[in-house]
Amino acid sequence: MDDDPADGHDDSDGDGSILFEYDATLDPADDAVPEVLRAGDIEVLGAMPWSSNNTFLVQVTCGAEHLPAIYKPERGERPLWDFPDGLWKREVATSVLSDHLGVGLVPPTVTRGDEDGRGAPAPAGRGSLQAFVPARFAEHYFTLRDRDDLADTFRTLAAFDLVANSADRKSGHCLIDGRDRIWAIDNGLTLHREFKVRTVIWDFAGEAVPDPMLRALDDMLSRPLPAELAELLDPFERDALRDRAAGVLAAGRLPHDPTGRRVPWPLV
Repeated sequence: MDDDPADGHDDSDGDGSILFEYDATLDPADDAVPEVLRAGDIEVLGAMPWSSNNTFLVQVTCGAEHLPAIYKPERGERPLWDFPDGLWKREVATSVLSDHLGVGLVPPTVTRGDEDGRGAPAPAGRGSLQAFVPARFAEHYFTLRDRDDLADTFRTLAAFDLVANSADRKSGHCLIDGRDRIWAIDNGLTLHREFKVRTVIWDFAGEAVPDPMLRALDDMLSRPLPAELAELLDPFERDALRDRAAGVLAAGRLPHDPTGRRVPWPLV
């Protein structure tokens, strides 16, 4: 398209919604998705409504494969006083961390348009590209938290958010797809060197962290961080990540929030 999406072009209809029918040859969980995201051609479909930064729904095509995705260019970010520019890097880093720990909580997310040659060009320059999850969007953490079959997943997500230092885990950032798989999205406010956790997932405070998560943290601490993750963080952030992982592993249980204030706003 000729218009630069970061300059405000919008293919949505008059009420701010995007006219969109999900069309994909791949599921977000398919192994081929990251490479399609890295190499595919991007067509901007429209701007996502209610986003604090410029966020675009796009269609990505690579050969015979295609899927929708969420594109967050750095040029569309609004400066924050407590986070450095480049929130898109944290989106990618959180996905890499999820994969490294083997928890599979974050949809595949890759770098596009980086000056260092990571990722093919993107419409508005460098940023993150994340597989779009065809979720049941009326559902979110508050509507799902009492389901016994999801309890261990939410305990794992609570522990993951402590390690990733998630400062914005709203209820609506927890999606459930047609296979009842939970996905954690909107991860730009993560991995800061200072402890900034704000989350709605406090229901499991005092309960044990699931054993697979503890084993994954122990394994993570026994070796260097993967290069892709290390390159996205500064040295202080890398050290803080390992310190948080060690803290969660040592405690073995999910913490309480004694202040009652470590929640994001709005909650959903």
